[in-house]
Amino acid sequence: METHAEIRHAMRALCAHYPNTYWRELEATNAYPDDFVNAMVESGFLGCLIPETYGGSGLGLQEAGVILEELSRSGGHPGACHAQMYTMGTLLRHGNEQQKQTYLPKIAAGQLRLQAFAVTEPDAGTDTTAITTFARRDANNYVVNGRKVFISRAEHSDLMLLLARTTPKQECQKKSQGMSVFLVDMRKVRGQEMQLQPIDMMMNHHCTEVSFNDMRIPADSLIGEEGKGFKYILDSLNAERILIAYECIGDSKFFIDRAKSYAAERVVFGRAIGQNQGVQFPIARAYTSMRAAELMVVTAAQKFDAGKACGEDANIAKLLASEASWAAGDTCLQTHGGFGFAKEFDIERKLRETRLYQVAPISTNLILSYVSEHVLGLPRSF
Repeated sequence: METHAEIRHAMRALCAHYPNTYWRELEATNAYPDDFVNAMVESGFLGCLIPETYGGSGLGLQEAGVILEELSRSGGHPGACHAQMYTMGTLLRHGNEQQKQTYLPKIAAGQLRLQAFAVTEPDAGTDTTAITTFARRDANNYVVNGRKVFISRAEHSDLMLLLARTTPKQECQKKSQGMSVFLVDMRKVRGQEMQLQPIDMMMNHHCTEVSFNDMRIPADSLIGEEGKGFKYILDSLNAERILIAYECIGDSKFFIDRAKSYAAERVVFGRAIGQNQGVQFPIARAYTSMRAAELMVVTAAQKFDAGKACGEDANIAKLLASEASWAAGDTCLQTHGGFGFAKEFDIERKLRETRLYQVAPISTNLILSYVSEHVLGLPRSF
């Protein structure tokens, strides 16, 4: 598959086997989409960012984004897929050759799942430099103690990318120093030194709180150099924001497609409601907002693939796309009236899912703070 059009066509064909009823039934039972994830692996989509050398497709972030966009537009939920795409980048960029040879081919083949990214902590929130989970070196091992929260898919992952302090914050010259990244084989510690506690969420996102109690992991679990973990995860964070932005574009298109179809067909007072400008204009505005955000998303992905600095673009793309998808969802719900609240229409489900992205993986206010300080040169606010 060389063109985006080919990728879109193939994704639409795959998603056709997993209609909205599939996702609705999963949410009703809080079940995980194992069948869909396996289909994504078999089709090569889930390993799209893994180089061909390691058994993947060797595609770029733009292609990965198109895959997730089409999944969202179909009515599906990409939460079970996107993490493996962006988390793998830390291993690929900063792992040693032995680590890459050991794990990447198995991830690409679907023999291992790398879908858990443990960064956030209950007392640190979005201030990543305030994390306290600590990994202490002990001969040929690290001993980890601490707690993470809102860690998605941990119950359904074999491997976890873990950010922990290896030097106390007060001993570092900069607060971003002294953190390290580890690739943890969860199969060896889950239920023992690693405890998972599910968090019941407003959408089917499979979130957990993770506790580490003297968890011993081999020293060769360390990715890159000790103390440079914060820098390493920044690469993944830009990729994550861009991919989430693509998903939001897909959500927007889902809502706009539904709204315009319903407005053209629904007859009230003897005429299609889509003839009324009060119905037309909000849908048209949702479309224009989506298109503007889409251009920013593509720009950010192109810069990422070209190896250019893209922090500004990634953050702005994620902000615009998440706000566009929420506005499109609200418009779609309003267009459908009472039917929009009925679960069988899937609008309320998708609206709950897309609302997350103004909070995570980074909140709108933090993006505005980043733009204020790093783009506009205004004084740091915190």
